[in-house]
Amino acid sequence: MDNFEFYSPTCFVFGKDTENQTGKYIKRFNGSKVLIHYGGGSVVRSGLLDRVKKSLDLEGIAYVELGGVQPNPRSGLVYEGIELCKKEDVDFVLAVGGGSSIDSAKAIAAGVVYEGDFWDFYKGKRIEEALSVGTVLTIAAAGSEGSPDSVITKEEGMIKRGASGDAIRPKFSILNPSLTTTLPAYQSACGITDIMAHLYERYLTNTEEVEVTDRLIEALLLTMKHEGPRVIEDPNNYEARANIMWAGTMAHNNSCGVGRSQDWNSHNIEHELSALYDCAHGAGLAVTMPAVFTYVLNHNIMRFAKVAVRVWGCQMDFEHPEVTAKEGIEAFRNYLISIGMPRNFAELGAKEEDIPKLVEILCRGDGREGSISGFVTLNEDDCTKIYKMMI
Repeated sequence: MDNFEFYSPTCFVFGKDTENQTGKYIKRFNGSKVLIHYGGGSVVRSGLLDRVKKSLDLEGIAYVELGGVQPNPRSGLVYEGIELCKKEDVDFVLAVGGGSSIDSAKAIAAGVVYEGDFWDFYKGKRIEEALSVGTVLTIAAAGSEGSPDSVITKEEGMIKRGASGDAIRPKFSILNPSLTTTLPAYQSACGITDIMAHLYERYLTNTEEVEVTDRLIEALLLTMKHEGPRVIEDPNNYEARANIMWAGTMAHNNSCGVGRSQDWNSHNIEHELSALYDCAHGAGLAVTMPAVFTYVLNHNIMRFAKVAVRVWGCQMDFEHPEVTAKEGIEAFRNYLISIGMPRNFAELGAKEEDIPKLVEILCRGDGREGSISGFVTLNEDDCTKIYKMMI
């Protein structure tokens, strides 16, 4: 196990009707004027936004609003939010929604106190200072409610990149599983896929002797394996929703990733798909992960064989462990298909003729030098072959 430092100060407020306490927690963390940042549609129609604003009114907390966050959140709205916060002397950013709203809120929070272009953080500069951020979560997926990470798409060139820093970890996150019961099955399945991706990205490690975090990851994968079909079958199953929501937070607050190298190549490869085609991130991951796993299988066959046995119930073939490893990848792929996820480029709306463009942006865009690194370092030829495997 590698040396590590783990700092995760977010206060999680979990359960039914907890969104009515939002104002109390903003006051607890010294917010006096708030930017409420959200997408639109469902948080307005459901009355959630009104309940949140009422909780702020009851605590005497002033606020301004900025809606319009899109899936795969865009840089243009981040710039607008930064200017609004400066103009209105905002000192706290509250995201009401899913990972897109939270990631956009984090980018705004970092940009307000930074003299340069906020995109510097998405080109590799560490975020050291930001306004305080809080969240009211409406979909279990991205894990951004407990992480120090944010992903934004730069509209110039449609480049999708991530930024990180403990300064943007939310001060608090309101997690009410009931808020997720109105999600369409497809969105729920996308969220389930994203959560499982966060776990696999940590499981694929080159660090030896990490049994504690291996077992944590396996337990959460087993939870998702069990609860996913239940929530697709019955969207109102509160207990299944609750287990998925907490698993989503645990999957990405890095409690499962400490002391070990991590992968993230599947995420990097998928980001180009959702940036170019605006497909759901989870859907893109469902097509990407089996291709990436199959391509890098020989780097560490036993790592794939172990998860095949421990999570997917495959029988270990000690003479031919690659058979077991491949069975595990296929079992995972079949699981994703069973909950309604796409299986190939065509079902994503992606096009074979765009592969050179995808690879160019992936490996060369915004300062990259011809490869991406993780469990295995992948060059442009590798990435081309992986995209072609998705066809």
